[in-house]
Amino acid sequence: MSNPVTQTDSVFLKRFAMLIGFLAFVAVLLGVLAMHIYGDHPPPQNPDKEKSVAARIAPVGGVYAGDTGRAAMQAAQEAATKAAAAQVAYGGTTDGKTIYGNLCHSCHDTGAGGAPKITDKSAWAARVAEGEDTLIKHATEGFTGKSGIMPAKGGNPALNDAQIKATVEFILSQVK
Repeated sequence: MSNPVTQTDSVFLKRFAMLIGFLAFVAVLLGVLAMHIYGDHPPPQNPDKEKSVAARIAPVGGVYAGDTGRAAMQAAQEAATKAAAAQVAYGGTTDGKTIYGNLCHSCHDTGAGGAPKITDKSAWAARVAEGEDTLIKHATEGFTGKSGIMPAKGGNPALNDAQIKATVEFILSQVK
């Protein structure tokens, strides 16, 4: 009976086995090197880790029952109102040019969403004719017109009424 594996096949199998063995050795060596490097240089820890974990597992809402619960609910609402008032946009500035430059320019300089461009005085003529109070109302509450939409507070709910008024006045001074 003769050997079914020829001489050339036998040489190929020996060399292929040596190559696979070498690659396995390199893989193990790289794994050991990676463990050594990782052991010497652990990743940095987040100093606010406990705060972020507490924020992730904090309850979404609260349950209030009876008079005690009603008082707690009112206190929570007052705290939320104060927190919202404390987070006024753009540091509370009432400089209409600053607010326009940070928020409004993205639509009113490009015409995005059908917004009238600040340089197009003819597009503003009908709006100016409606009056400043109407424009302030549309800027505050939002408005959907024939040519486009105006999101409430320009899309930034942190703006207060004084900031909106100052920004509308700035825009009006530019389009007249």
